[in-house]
Amino acid sequence: MASSRNQEYGFVKSDHGQLIEMKKGQYVAGFSVGILFLDDCWYPVLPGNVANLSTYDFPVVPRVVSNCTQDRIHVGDPTLVGDVIQTAQQLEREGARVICGACGFFGNYQKQVADAVDIPVFMSSVVQIPWIKTGLKSHQRIGMLTADSDGITESLFDSCGVTNVDDVVVKDLGKLPEFSAIVESRGSFDNGVVREEVIQAANELVEDHPDIGAILLECSDLPPYAAAIQQAVGLPVFDFITMIRWAHMATAQKPYYGFI
Repeated sequence: MASSRNQEYGFVKSDHGQLIEMKKGQYVAGFSVGILFLDDCWYPVLPGNVANLSTYDFPVVPRVVSNCTQDRIHVGDPTLVGDVIQTAQQLEREGARVICGACGFFGNYQKQVADAVDIPVFMSSVVQIPWIKTGLKSHQRIGMLTADSDGITESLFDSCGVTNVDDVVVKDLGKLPEFSAIVESRGSFDNGVVREEVIQAANELVEDHPDIGAILLECSDLPPYAAAIQQAVGLPVFDFITMIRWAHMATAQKPYYGFI
């Protein structure tokens, strides 16, 4: 049954025998998550990356935000907000049930996009911080690995619903010799070296701050290394994929079958 907000929910069998409606403007079906991507990036997009569609065991629909470059989004360029909203609204018209971003700095526009569409919005992995903190001991903090620590501002935190910035310890990866190929769009990188750089940074973060109880990967290029980071530091690791899977599950619930 369609909700009062004109959003279809519920799984449908192909031999379903009753009236089925589809909202006007929805030209594709069978996905719940629409993902906004950066424009003009050039580096390998590995499995596990938000922009590699083999990452998911469910369909997602990507959409590039025109002229949304790393330089502009990292500083939260306010002139981008119109294009970001327009792209999110397009995904909503096409049937998305939830909007996510593919860069932590999309969080600069979290509040504006959430107010502009009628579906849930989770633009940045950073929005997970309040939930992660709830699960930790009161004295524990969250260690964040980021592609650009200069972009981790109070404004970004505020937009993502983070009220206590002291709960987060940030470590920058953007100037590391090989990982910087991502920030600088150099077109290639040595994946083994990037992995070692990221693992070393995670180890240093935990060694320098023993009160860290969980790791958050801000950057959408870091999930390919999440398992290795988790094994190295022995802590829970949250990233874009944990968020997107959570958002998908909430908007594409499947009925359970079994016996008792």
